Amino acid sequence: MKAYSALGSYRSEFRFSTWLYKIAANCSIDYLRKKRIHALSLDQGLDTANGKVEIEVADNSYNPETDLVRKQQSISIEEAIGSLPEKYREVIEYRHKDDKSYEEIADLLNIPVGTVKARIFRARELLKKKLRGV
Repeated sequence: MKAYSALGSYRSEFRFSTWLYKIAANCSIDYLRKKRIHALSLDQGLDTANGKVEIEVADNSYNPETDLVRKQQSISIEEAIGSLPEKYREVIEYRHKDDKSYEEIADLLNIPVGTVKARIFRARELLKKKLRGV
């Protein structure tokens, strides 16, 4: 619409596409100027009906306590796996540490796939009981 209304200002010594592009660019700039960004200062409080409220930003930086808790959980899991009976421990290790399929585990241990599934299920149940408080 702006190009149509400004058609009288077009000069034929310039390319029409350049003239049209300049109008589109200016319209875009005008739009961005009118659209104001509502920025929020982190240094100043926010005025509300109930008074001034301070703005708090979460600190997502490295937390050594989280790292320590993860290490302790990992150690507890390793200990719980180590305390399982041999037939359950080996299927859990093959499945979760070595990322083997049920079929691969069955071939390695020379047992049916159904037995592998049952042992993994029972091993997980035992681990849940042992790790419930961790």
